[in-house]
Amino acid sequence: MNGQTPMGLAAAAAAAVRPCRRRLLSSATAAAAATVATATPLFPRCPHPHHHLHGRRLPFLASAASQQQQQSGQTAASPATPPIPSDPRAAVSGNLPFFDRVLFPDTFPVETPPPSSAAASAAAAADEEVASALKVREETEAEREAWRLLRRAVVSYCGEPVGTVAAEDPECTETLNYDQVFIRDFVPSALAFLMRGETEIVRNFLLHTLQLQSWEKTVDCYSPGQGLMPASFKIRAVPLDDNNEAFEEVLDPDFGESAIGRVAPVDSGLWWIILLRAYCKITGDNALQERVDVQTGIKLILSLCLSDGFDMFPTLLVTDGSCMIDRRMGIHGHPLEIQALFYSALRCSREMLVMNDGSKNLLRAINNRLSALSFHIREYYWVDMKKINEIYRYKTEEYSHDATNKFNIYPEQIPSWLVDWIPEKGGYLIGNLQPAHMDFRFFSLGNLWAITSSLTTPKQAEGILSLIDEKWDDLIANMPLKICYPAMEDDEWRIITGSDPKNTPWSYHNGGSWPTLLWQFTLACIKMGRPELARRAIAVAEEKLAADKWPEYYDTRSGRFIGKQSRSYQTWTIAGFLTSKMLLENPELASILTCDEDLELLEGCACCLSKKRTRCSRRAAKSHVVE
Repeated sequence: MNGQTPMGLAAAAAAAVRPCRRRLLSSATAAAAATVATATPLFPRCPHPHHHLHGRRLPFLASAASQQQQQSGQTAASPATPPIPSDPRAAVSGNLPFFDRVLFPDTFPVETPPPSSAAASAAAAADEEVASALKVREETEAEREAWRLLRRAVVSYCGEPVGTVAAEDPECTETLNYDQVFIRDFVPSALAFLMRGETEIVRNFLLHTLQLQSWEKTVDCYSPGQGLMPASFKIRAVPLDDNNEAFEEVLDPDFGESAIGRVAPVDSGLWWIILLRAYCKITGDNALQERVDVQTGIKLILSLCLSDGFDMFPTLLVTDGSCMIDRRMGIHGHPLEIQALFYSALRCSREMLVMNDGSKNLLRAINNRLSALSFHIREYYWVDMKKINEIYRYKTEEYSHDATNKFNIYPEQIPSWLVDWIPEKGGYLIGNLQPAHMDFRFFSLGNLWAITSSLTTPKQAEGILSLIDEKWDDLIANMPLKICYPAMEDDEWRIITGSDPKNTPWSYHNGGSWPTLLWQFTLACIKMGRPELARRAIAVAEEKLAADKWPEYYDTRSGRFIGKQSRSYQTWTIAGFLTSKMLLENPELASILTCDEDLELLEGCACCLSKKRTRCSRRAAKSHVVE
């Protein structure tokens, strides 16, 4: 692809990132080493050739210091940067960070060069203007506890923070893989840290997981594509000799070879791209995304997603358990969650890829896929009262280019619960679509991220939130948010899940309520101008989460009980709550994750290349956007 093979891209990525090693001494040798004034580490840490320090002194503050130096007749050593905006909300729109200097001024001291008196007066005036523009709200007791727990979950590698463990439950003796750093789980933690101005942990996470991408991955003598990102990683101390006196820290990734069912994490690479874009937008650190190793990592992920296959559809074909729902739940095929993340990752990649001769073909492939994917989802996954009535009257076994029932869906597939459940106004995107099969379940993550990424039309996005509002007692009730609705029961549960004892009806992935979905719900509500829905949901969650020890999920139809196998102090429950609160406080920060409607994607259509294809709904889809 683009003149380079996946193996060549992987070699370039591995060469660009150096592993970080550090000597760890045992307790016996540590005491002896303490008497030595200076010591030479066995594996000295080498600075990365492209590494720039991005700590608590943020770019927009450095810009202010540069202006102060220039006003006092000094020459700034750093290159010119845009001036600090008077309105903090303008920081995000201009790709400049806006963090704790405004949000938490008393807890986030930043050292700056001593300014002249004139510059100090100007800075004081600017601070007063910022303070008047935004009132700082005092954190609640639940928020303070959440921050304490989130910081407790941070893990370090070679002395630097690199992520947060999945759960830090002191009462649970069986850790399983909850002591690992999961890519998808870390996303809400990363966003919370980013919005608080603590960017180092996110940068370290992005670069170290990128390094793991080039590692060998093998299951029973078979290796998947080079672009596969791990589901998780763990930091281990490995002895350097037989005496166990010295150790080195190593990252131990899991690409699915240890996972239940041995399923590769398709969503990991997609989340990594989405988080990379959010980091660069909020920090202004565009140099990171332009690095050779980062550009190579993006291309390797895309080479997996855009590779040619037998499929006739633009959607990604995946197995069961390849995303947040990582157990058998009947989502194999083209699940909505993967398609929404895929679309979002393509949009983000298009923004971040450096335009050159080697990327022109890739960018063209991205645009073609985006165009086809957006049409496919909007046209065939969307259901409302009108669409369901149309399916109810479908003719089957149609053989023609202009067939109405293109996927040969039998009307008998419409479940009885849906007939009475679908409201008169509003609708949603179904969970899956394959030949002769429509999964009519409502999957929250896929629908919410379709809104965030503009995979839906604005009208469809409004319809999804209207449906959630209308069906509040079913989808939110006592704890937001149902991962899917409704639950599979009786024979359907036994056949599709294989009688999974963890996914019993209205538990875990089978209709359980997951508080971590709160931040994605908040994001969608902010984008569509309905923050009141998010406030209602956050108020429901805040009443119970801290008292219930921040569980992973809740059981029962209305989410009243803590999940029967739920871990306490689940990190992405904690981080999702914090991220939701911070997004509501500063809705302008939602732009680091959202994508606006791109009307140009509806222009490209392969149908115009063939005279045989006489029926195309793209113009109709575009008319929905304009309405």
